Order: sequence, then C-alpha cells, then structure tokens
Amino acid sequence: MKNTYFNWSSGKDSALALHKVLQDPTYNLDLLVTTVNKDFDRVSMHGLRNELLIEQAKSIGINLKTIEFPADVTMDLYAEIMKDAMASLVEKGYSHSIFGDILLEDLRNYRDSKLAEVGVIGVYPLWKTDTKEVLQEFLDLGFKAITVCVNAKLLGEEFVGRVIDEQFIKDLPDNVDVCGENGEFHTFVFDGPIFKEPVHFSIGEKVMRSYTLHDNEDDNCHQPKKEETSHDTGFWYCDLLPN
Repeated sequence: MKNTYFNWSSGKDSALALHKVLQDPTYNLDLLVTTVNKDFDRVSMHGLRNELLIEQAKSIGINLKTIEFPADVTMDLYAEIMKDAMASLVEKGYSHSIFGDILLEDLRNYRDSKLAEVGVIGVYPLWKTDTKEVLQEFLDLGFKAITVCVNAKLLGEEFVGRVIDEQFIKDLPDNVDVCGENGEFHTFVFDGPIFKEPVHFSIGEKVMRSYTLHDNEDDNCHQPKKEETSHDTGFWYCDLLPN
C-alpha cells in the first residue's frame, strides 16, 4: 500500500475524490492536509472558519494537518512553506499526494513539479471527468454542500450561502462551470457518505471583500494567469458559524 495524504480543501471536489480514494485499497490514506490563513484563522480561499474544518475532519475520522500562511502571501513564500511541509511529510513516510483537481492543466503541472522536488507522486481521481458528471455523482451519492465564496465578477451575492442542488445548477450563468473549476465558487461539504454525522452550522453574515494585487504579477498567489482579462479581486463570502 502507498502511504498517502490528501490535500483537503473542505469543498465538494475534495469530498468526492476522497470518497473514491477511500475505496481504493492501493492507498493507505490517513492524513488530511489543508492550507489556512493564519491571520484570520480560516481556510485559504474558502474563508471557512477553522472550527468547522476541524469538525469536518472529526466526522470523517481522518487526522488533520494544517499548513499556515500569512494573509498577504507571495508565490515564492507559498512555494517555500509548502516545500518545507511536504519534505516533513516525506520524512514521515508519505509517498503520494491526492488532489481533487479536474481540468486545470497549468495547476496540475505546477503541483506535480513542486511534488517532484521532494519525491512525492500526485494522484488525481477526478482528472478529466466532465464537470457536470462530477457534480451529478456528488449529489447522487448524497453529499451536501453550501457555497462559502463566489467570484463577484461572475456571480452575485444571491449565489453565496446557497446549498448545492439541482436548482442551483439551473440558476448558474452559462459562463460559469457547474463545479466552479475556474474559481467561480467554493464550497463547504457538511454531510455525505464519508461523514459519520453531519457537521452542524448556522449561516452568518455575507460580506464582499476585495484584494489588492502586487505590482509584480508573479507574486500574486492563487491567481490564475489570464489573457486579455484582469485578475479577479472581488469575492462574496458567507460566514458559517459552528453550532
């Protein structure tokens, strides 16, 4: 068996990928790894409170390791912190790393190049699957998720804090991927076949946040390269409160 850790985002694609890997006897998966914003004590990009991340991991029944970053992290600092964290995992015997990515070639190439530096192999259970099929399988399996962050350039306030269901899919604009694979939205999964019990929460306030980019584009962490369009810097967040 291959000693494996899972790059856990707290969202739906991670949940479905984890479900698939847990059924594969090839992998000995016993660790979830999540990046968090140490200045705000929340999951990176998703804005989810760490308390709910911890409750997720408890219900799934897999140990959780968090990797902390400052709020204003550059690509160089991100790469340095991640390399140190991965090297530490290699020392503990981990050889494989699971991701929930589906389509983004540049992102996968970046991940694989960084993993290769420490001798880890990336595994992508959902890779090149049609995103409509991914989301339909997610729902058919009984998973439940709610949007916690949406790209304000593509989706309005009404799309954040919504449970993912058939009506949500119908309401999405044509230019938005149903899995949010291009960063259109992020989710929090609170129930499903990998959970011992649902993660309970209540819905808090919705806020719009904008981010200032670095003058050097290469320093803008988590921002995809885009031709003829500017970076996305405005996002709606829905704060979820632990019950």
